[in-house]
Amino acid sequence: MTFSIPQKLAAEALGTALLLAIVVGSGVMGAAMSPENNAIALLGNTLATGAGLVVLITILGPVSGAHFNPAVTLAFLIRSEIGLTLAAAYMAVQIAGGVAGVGLAHAMFDLDLLQVSLKARAGAGQALGEATATFGLVLTILGTLRFRPDAVPMAVGLFITAGYWFTSSTSFANPAVTIARTLTDTFAGVRPADAPAFLLAQFSAAALAVGVAAWLFAHHKKA
Repeated sequence: MTFSIPQKLAAEALGTALLLAIVVGSGVMGAAMSPENNAIALLGNTLATGAGLVVLITILGPVSGAHFNPAVTLAFLIRSEIGLTLAAAYMAVQIAGGVAGVGLAHAMFDLDLLQVSLKARAGAGQALGEATATFGLVLTILGTLRFRPDAVPMAVGLFITAGYWFTSSTSFANPAVTIARTLTDTFAGVRPADAPAFLLAQFSAAALAVGVAAWLFAHHKKA
């Protein structure tokens, strides 16, 4: 089945928008329902994001590949599985979709549409957390595509669910998500000043994961 470039770009924009609406909206809901307990708020944020990813990848994966993430698009560009022009277009609509998704979440909860985050997520440990999360995400995608392509939605959803809890940064693992989350001063936000370190870690880790996957998965043989 073949889909047109406009269909692919629409799928990437829509998927990323809905992903950010889920991330930010569930963060707002979790914080509102558990104002004195960040662990419960994070748990709600985690479950909604992981579940949402499974659904979004399942329904939009056949159209665009369901990247929803410039770091994932970069990985496929390095692997020559997407052209430079289309990859650039994917990244542009992913970022635009992410910003729109944040605005949608704000509108649903009657918050100011335009915000700038004041939530600090600074330091080498946070950057390392983002590198770890993005490396693991890209390796998960490439490994699952290699051995169990039908399991990609579930594998990605599960890895991000785990990443919320085992990484210091709560696993953004996505430059479009990072940029969009600078525009929400809610539970899910990140200060603009902290975003560049996240972006560098994410893109670098994605490229590293491509190299590791190329070696690690090159000679798999069924038992």
